[in-house]
Amino acid sequence: MPEDAFLYSEGKVVLESKNDIEDKKYVQERVDEVLFPEPNSKSLGLRPGLHFYYKAQREKPGFINKFLNKRIGEEPVYFSEVKIDNTIKVLENRLENLGHFNSKIRHEIEVDSSKRQKSITYFIKLNDAYKINSFQLDPEQKDSLPIFQDIKKSLSASEINKQKRFDLSLLKAERERIHSDLKERGYYNFNTNFLLFEIDTNQYDNKGFDLYLRLKNEVPDEALSVYKIKEVNVIPNVGLEISDKKKDTVRVGKINFLQDSVYFKPERLRPFILIEEGAKYQSSVSRSTSRRLSNINTYKFVNIEYEDVDSTDQDNIRWLNAKIALSPLNKRSLRFEVQGVTKSNNFTGPNLGITYINRNLFTSGEQLRINATAGYERQFLSGDQNGLSSLQLGLRSTLSFPRLLFPIDLSPSFKYSIPKTNIGVGVDLLDRTDLYTLSSFSTSFGYSWEGNKYVTHKINLINIEYLSLQNTSSDFEEILENNPFLRRSFEQQFIAGLNYSFTYNAISDQLTSSGMYFNFNFESAGNTLDLLSSKNETPNTFLGLAYAQYVKADFDFRYHYTLNDEGQKLVGRLFAGVGLPYGNSTSLPFVKQYFAGGPYSVRGFRIRSLGPGVYEPESGTTSFFDQAGDIRLEANLEYRFPIISFLHGALFTDAGNVWLMDENPSLPGGKFSSNFVDEFGVSSGLGLRIDVSGFVIRFDLASPLKRPAKSWNFEYDQPVFNFAIGYPF
Repeated sequence: MPEDAFLYSEGKVVLESKNDIEDKKYVQERVDEVLFPEPNSKSLGLRPGLHFYYKAQREKPGFINKFLNKRIGEEPVYFSEVKIDNTIKVLENRLENLGHFNSKIRHEIEVDSSKRQKSITYFIKLNDAYKINSFQLDPEQKDSLPIFQDIKKSLSASEINKQKRFDLSLLKAERERIHSDLKERGYYNFNTNFLLFEIDTNQYDNKGFDLYLRLKNEVPDEALSVYKIKEVNVIPNVGLEISDKKKDTVRVGKINFLQDSVYFKPERLRPFILIEEGAKYQSSVSRSTSRRLSNINTYKFVNIEYEDVDSTDQDNIRWLNAKIALSPLNKRSLRFEVQGVTKSNNFTGPNLGITYINRNLFTSGEQLRINATAGYERQFLSGDQNGLSSLQLGLRSTLSFPRLLFPIDLSPSFKYSIPKTNIGVGVDLLDRTDLYTLSSFSTSFGYSWEGNKYVTHKINLINIEYLSLQNTSSDFEEILENNPFLRRSFEQQFIAGLNYSFTYNAISDQLTSSGMYFNFNFESAGNTLDLLSSKNETPNTFLGLAYAQYVKADFDFRYHYTLNDEGQKLVGRLFAGVGLPYGNSTSLPFVKQYFAGGPYSVRGFRIRSLGPGVYEPESGTTSFFDQAGDIRLEANLEYRFPIISFLHGALFTDAGNVWLMDENPSLPGGKFSSNFVDEFGVSSGLGLRIDVSGFVIRFDLASPLKRPAKSWNFEYDQPVFNFAIGYPF
């Protein structure tokens, strides 16, 4: 630091008043916003940005110091940069905007010579705020035009009312609200700048005032007129090149579709467009139309423009032509993925994936997605144990229609977005070396749609899975022989039913947003097959195959709470799920069972190593297929904080377990009981997250605090390392 310089360590504002300060927290936040400059950022009591800046100023700073300075370095903020007189003027202006006129401000400077730092505190002696006694449209304004009646109607929904403090931001928000409301009523050319607020304090001596709203003088006629739609023209295929070729026009439902050749069938595109000929202009209808067209996933740009026709009818109605220009995405795309995977059960290996996408397959917005995967994993264990290995191959295809394939046309019932019809087919092969081969075939038919910006629904009316267990080794047969429940879970080869998923997600950004996330899933299998099955044998079969019967439901609730503007968050999560086998089944199919432990569960226990109940496998054995259950309960609490730029930290505690509905002699202690709280596995740990533009690499290190069958004991010498992509919840 220069010899006479002091670091600017802090600036703060202290509010003082003879009377109680109404909305003190709000006033405090608004005045704190104007303090300038910002001191150098701090993390855990340190200033890493400033530290690496000074390191980089050395004659030979080194590569690491120069790199870190470029990434997170901050130039020092000296106290000499604080313009006290300017800050006081800005504070006075902010206080007047909040209704506290003629308040007094003084300041004090605190010097810490040992640390070469200075801080400043501004003490504000607040005068009482001016408050509203009435709010109305200026009675002197002419009310012969329809717009004045519409403004009066809009004022009935105003949030400005008696005894509200004077607040400039509130008046600005009210002006924007009225402007938006008038846009919905057809005033296409109206502008917020045409509205004025006037205040009269002459009638009061107690800091009250009357608030009037009026229109500016000489507002242009077109701003005072209602507009209707004369024509709607849609161009379904707008490219970057300019073509002079005349486009063919097809008229469907009072909408003109202009295209050289049929890129998108007009009758299929028509339901997505809410703008109608003869209807009043509404900005919300334009936004909804744009959103619905974007959700087809065929177009990268949706551009809606309006042209003033410059004509007026006898009712003073003006007219607009609407033009909707749609720029397509690439019709075909190919994506290739290479992954290196390591799991908390010591399985490590490469995964390969290739995805082909064909958009607008049948010129009606259909999307075909074909995904092929191949993965090899080997379990690396210490000691003399032989690691297991597995080979997994998969081929899945999904055909999505941006409309409802249903005997009755229900599309008009969905205003926010039109449902999609999804048809899926998949084949998977899992080869566990020296144990078994599990092949499966699946197919589904269902719908998905957005209820609003937060809510998503998915329902599969048909969901069929066929599993075949093959090439079982003598070791695995011995395991099945000793565990009848496990054998029956593999014997349920045929799973047919329906499932439904509801998701509410108000968390727009995992790193900074507060909000709630809720997901509910319901699944049922076997009811229809039971009516068609053969009852001559046990278990009952359909086409010679044993089928599963069960119901299963679970929910996942998360809440993100932002602690401050520095990126500190508290995240809580609750998960509960239960599956109930009945009729033809005495246990859930193996692929439908719950398990606990791992990077997205209780992180102090390896994946599939927790439970069921207080069951523990024999010492020295490694199990990855039998520690599952019919019930799962879990709770997580995580504190997230920034360290430097793209690096973030976390402290967390997880608790949970899985249980069986019925006692299983092969898994003693696994049945759910009234003592389930004492049977939770609990762990705690810390983590690091590298977040680069939303792509997150996560490292978590956790140790058990309590094992289900034991008392509390922090096993700090037995940590479990978890590596994963993305946040855990």
